[in-house]
Amino acid sequence: MTEASIPASKTTSSTILKQTFAALKYPNYRLWFCGQLVSVFGSWMQLAAQGYLVFEMTESQAFLGYVSFANGLPSLLMLYAGVVADRFSRRAIVVIAQTSMMILAFILATLTFLGLIQPWHILLLAFGLGVANAFDAPARLALAPELIDREDLTNAIALNATMFNLAAIFGPAAGGIIYAATGPGWCFTLNGISFIAVIGALLLMKLPALPPVLDRESGPGRIREGIRYAFSHPNIKILVCTAGIAGLLGLSLGTLLPAWAVNVLNGDAVTNGLLTSARGMGSVIGALLLASLSHYRGRGKLLTIGTFIFPAALMAFAFMRQLPLAMVMLALLGLSTVLVLNVANALVQSLVSEEVRGRVSSIYSMTFFASMPIGSLLLGWLAEAIGEQTAVILNALICLAIAVLVLLFVPRLRELE
Repeated sequence: MTEASIPASKTTSSTILKQTFAALKYPNYRLWFCGQLVSVFGSWMQLAAQGYLVFEMTESQAFLGYVSFANGLPSLLMLYAGVVADRFSRRAIVVIAQTSMMILAFILATLTFLGLIQPWHILLLAFGLGVANAFDAPARLALAPELIDREDLTNAIALNATMFNLAAIFGPAAGGIIYAATGPGWCFTLNGISFIAVIGALLLMKLPALPPVLDRESGPGRIREGIRYAFSHPNIKILVCTAGIAGLLGLSLGTLLPAWAVNVLNGDAVTNGLLTSARGMGSVIGALLLASLSHYRGRGKLLTIGTFIFPAALMAFAFMRQLPLAMVMLALLGLSTVLVLNVANALVQSLVSEEVRGRVSSIYSMTFFASMPIGSLLLGWLAEAIGEQTAVILNALICLAIAVLVLLFVPRLRELE
């Protein structure tokens, strides 16, 4: 059969499939994708179990916010971590960070199995996890261009989001089921074991040697250089601010899901897992959509669309009292989250110069990771003071107002390609 005789629809489907999974043709990226998929599955399982355990022990929405805040506070270290990522092997940094996270998961599991776990233990371990993540995130973002060619960078970032959110679908659901059947200890143990996959994948990679950094400028000086670069570049500046707003006002809802499952939907640990998984399902759909459009030149328009879908879905979620409808709205929230964060990240990585990539990645990461726990803390306080529904409605209205202001006064955002 000649190529001309192949049905057009079949050829088109094959082309779309090839474009959607383009980054998987690189061996190093395939190792990263598979190893990280296993590890992130365990992390989501622990996150869902930990949130429900905290709410069981404290019955406090505010304390859920405290845990998220403790996890995000070390994000301030990311500026220094960006300097480290520009000076040393990014793979080695990620291996050390992931190993630290594995140890913390096993400590949490041990305390739980021994019946010694207390809320302050979880706060302290969340802080430790945040320190590890502060060094992991900039190095991980800056590592991506070492795994693939620049032309497939947007596709790789979209597939990273797909992998992350596939785990977000099944990890929390599995965590809820295991929690209900055996308690939280096994959720934490399985998370610790899951880190072996990503650490092994990183060690198996064959990466090109990067030229050594020859300058002798101090750490603070290099941090200032990275900040000047990021905020003197008008497009990178607005993208970093977009990530910060998304973290502050958009993603804090996850902190309330354990309380929402119990107080609003009259559910349990399984309900909490299903809600988190629904958001993950929407994120997977959004990530696959983004991967298929990775060579589409109107990425700024996609980003703008995402900033409007999010508050609309958040507002609708606030009025849902049945689990299936709440899950549909959370799925839509997940889809819009991927559009905003991953398009912004792809644009930053395509605009930044290699010599400051680690530092700019750290600024982007810090803005996002530091703003998210602050938003979670504020939302937890609001929920305790005025109720979960009113707090979510207020969040949605603020998100919508900011989206309208950006649309009117920052037109260059939607013009980015």
